[in-house]
Amino acid sequence: MQSLFSSPLSDNDYSHRPLLAKLGIRPQCRLSLIGIEDPDFLRQVLPQVANPAQKSPAKDSDLIFLGVESTTHLERLTTLKKSIIPSGAIWVIYPKGQKHITQSQVMAAIKAAGLTDNKVVSFSATHTGLRACIPVSQR
Repeated sequence: MQSLFSSPLSDNDYSHRPLLAKLGIRPQCRLSLIGIEDPDFLRQVLPQVANPAQKSPAKDSDLIFLGVESTTHLERLTTLKKSIIPSGAIWVIYPKGQKHITQSQVMAAIKAAGLTDNKVVSFSATHTGLRACIPVSQR
């Protein structure tokens, strides 16, 4: 039986990996889900990860998922940065193809928070995920 975390294809072929694997979610992750309301994602992740924080970020989170629907929500990045471990990441989940919040705006907010964007993924049919992490030189 195929796991939600593995794929029968080569590890170098990212296009066919399950979403949880693309996002770096492992059963032992300390996860924070802030503003994430996608029912399909929640159905996949909640049974796989023990006690993810859902109202406020957990201290020393491996991964934080921040759901944003407008640029004002991006202001939380600076505060959330303090809740991830040095090698952790914040996934900014934002609507696809919208003029009120664009990839350029998300990338600018990530940079303004002192983070580096280093991966993009199709989170769902309606949303994109952009991963932000602490630059290696600051860890």
